[in-house]
Amino acid sequence: MTDFLHGLFGFLRGALEIGILWAFIYWLLVYFQGSVAVLVFRGAVVLALVFLLAGLLRLEVLVWLFAKIAPLMAVGFLVIFHPELRRGLARIGGETLFRTAPRREEVVEEILRGVLALSRRRIGAILAIEGQTSLQVYAESGVGMDATISSELLQTIFMPGTPLHDGGVVISRGRLVAAAALFPLSENPRLSKTMGTRHRAAVGLSEEADATVIVVSEETGTVSLARKGELTKDLNREEIAKLLYGVTGTRPPEEMVHSTGEEKG
Repeated sequence: MTDFLHGLFGFLRGALEIGILWAFIYWLLVYFQGSVAVLVFRGAVVLALVFLLAGLLRLEVLVWLFAKIAPLMAVGFLVIFHPELRRGLARIGGETLFRTAPRREEVVEEILRGVLALSRRRIGAILAIEGQTSLQVYAESGVGMDATISSELLQTIFMPGTPLHDGGVVISRGRLVAAAALFPLSENPRLSKTMGTRHRAAVGLSEEADATVIVVSEETGTVSLARKGELTKDLNREEIAKLLYGVTGTRPPEEMVHSTGEEKG
């Protein structure tokens, strides 16, 4: 009986270790998804497999070579992954555990207020709201930020003549993580030839990822929304609110929907 319990304990301990290791590797893959660093990570995995194979086949020259360059590779790994490691540790030790995440209703309200203010002033804008697919690769094409979303900030970013007004903003986990980001243009032949660059970029990004992309036309001030490669044009305040609250999984209070377009103060 004692041997059975000892064996069972050993099995459970091994299963726990495997589970923790699997969860850690999965977290790494999800965290690095869509970034340039994931290519380096894959290359390191391939080199590690080659090293193991060389050891099994007793290829002494390759084993000696890998043993010599392994310390340099470790240092290079830390240098290359420094930004990602810093953000990951900050997320674990600060953002995830200690910083209160903004309520989704508040985020949607600020986006609505900002979009409607830009629409009234006919200021062109494009905003990408991240879904399940990471938008990190597009965020890295712009200017990195980590800001609380507000109507005033969105209006400032897209104000003509400001350094960040070209390109789009990326919103991830309720935070504004990048501005002046570049989005891929759709090559769908069914799209109108007269469609502007912002609208084509909105459709293009929604084809590449499950993002929700909002566009404000500079010419007419109309608001459109792209999702899953489809563009819904000329939305009014209630329609924008309904769509945004729908994709974020929240239900807007009735009074919030009807007061969204009002300016503070």
